[in-house]
Amino acid sequence: MSKKPNESRRYAKRTYYLKRTVRARCALNRTPLPIVNETSAGGATIMVRDKVAYVAVIARRNRGGRLEWCLPKGHLEGTETAEQAAVREVAEETGINSRVLKHLASIDYWFSGTDRRVHKVVHHFLLEALSGTLTNENDPDHEAEEVEWVRLDEVAARLAYPNERRIISTVRVLLESDPKS
Repeated sequence: MSKKPNESRRYAKRTYYLKRTVRARCALNRTPLPIVNETSAGGATIMVRDKVAYVAVIARRNRGGRLEWCLPKGHLEGTETAEQAAVREVAEETGINSRVLKHLASIDYWFSGTDRRVHKVVHHFLLEALSGTLTNENDPDHEAEEVEWVRLDEVAARLAYPNERRIISTVRVLLESDPKS
């Protein structure tokens, strides 16, 4: 036997209000997650060989365990500036000693963990490789599983994050307009 149209509507209405009430009660009992502010720095480290520009990139595991290629970066330590942190992080994660040439962008975003909400700001710089050999052996966190030089004109396709691909576009424009940047 099928329900009459009015009974179906009443059932749907009751179900809707019940679900809404349950959601409201859950929301009232939920404690808001604490907010943590984090600041990181890193960027695009450039090496030019035979008139071809290369960028140092690292591969690290994301929260889901998948290997993703990205620009080296990490948290500021103590009282260091974003520029100092960028140089240190590049050296730790890639083995390359560098110097900051230019600020490229600051990316601001939010994400949630199980125990907190994080407001993160990442400062990206254009860095010039001065010395060193590619290695991830000096990475104290052992986050960088692989490290490579990738051609500037190919690196965007390798990077996992859209913001970092946009940063590489900025680097390409800068280097094309002023190769001494």
